[in-house]
Amino acid sequence: MKDACGRDINYLRLSITDRCNLRCHYCLPPGGVALRSHADILRYEELLTLMRVAVTLGIVNFRITGGEPLVRRGVVDFIAAAAAIPGVGDLALTSNGQLLAGMAAPLKAAGLRRVNVSLDTLRPWRYRSLTRGGQLQAVLAGLEAALAAGLHPVKVNCVVMRGVNDDEMAEFADLSRDRPLHVRFIELMPLGHAAGAGPDSLVTSAEIRERLAAAVPVDKAEITGHGPARYYRLPGAKGTVGFISPMTEHFCPGCNRLRLSADGRLYPCLAFTSEVDVRGPLRAGATEAELAGLFRQALTGKPRGHELGEAYTEAKLRQMSSIGG
Repeated sequence: MKDACGRDINYLRLSITDRCNLRCHYCLPPGGVALRSHADILRYEELLTLMRVAVTLGIVNFRITGGEPLVRRGVVDFIAAAAAIPGVGDLALTSNGQLLAGMAAPLKAAGLRRVNVSLDTLRPWRYRSLTRGGQLQAVLAGLEAALAAGLHPVKVNCVVMRGVNDDEMAEFADLSRDRPLHVRFIELMPLGHAAGAGPDSLVTSAEIRERLAAAVPVDKAEITGHGPARYYRLPGAKGTVGFISPMTEHFCPGCNRLRLSADGRLYPCLAFTSEVDVRGPLRAGATEAELAGLFRQALTGKPRGHELGEAYTEAKLRQMSSIGG
């Protein structure tokens, strides 16, 4: 399925919950946000219906997100049902890693192919502070469990923030040396609660690459994925180091995705308020052909590019945790 700009849309991010077991500073305010009622959240069978519709349109790659997807009961059975849909290509999941150690093997057995783990610091005291109570050791154990289960690739997503964790970049890069971990440095986006951080918090990918190159040379590399990261490899490393640059090196011309929020709204772009309600029609008995029309309608609102660099303001944007990041 192509959008008005001729981009091939083949990737859907599905948020299955707006709940999370952490309260990361750049994602949520200290008291969290108002959660939607259980009745507002799409049921698993509804999500599976929408996945089947998406496949008929050529959207065959899926990423399960939240909130934190592993806090929702029945997620392993949902993954198994999703993996069994004819035509599904890639099936991945993004997690904060707190519950991953005990679930990596069952998720792999259910049909999950790969996992991304959000991790912004390797220092236990800083991790507790940034996440408002999270345990770093649980995340590290989750990474080891994911590798042991055979999930591949296992990616580590690190949002770099000036004066917060930008002193740890070399340590993160070192994670890729001895194990097939793929560390991605992500520029901070002024979305939701992070909008208040201000432009001075941004550490650009160019600066990160320059600072890493001063310590160790890196070579270009390629790994499995459907996103905008550019990958490099430290000499002799088993994994890679990647860069995602939404603010300074726009990848909008190659954007291939739609997003489905946990409460059943299709978003053509994370950084715009345009949305299409699919929950209402779905529960009113819409046919799969009618639901396919809603996917096409969502594409009409997909912009050529975002304008996040124009102003650091929370504006009307929903919290990233409610959209699926």
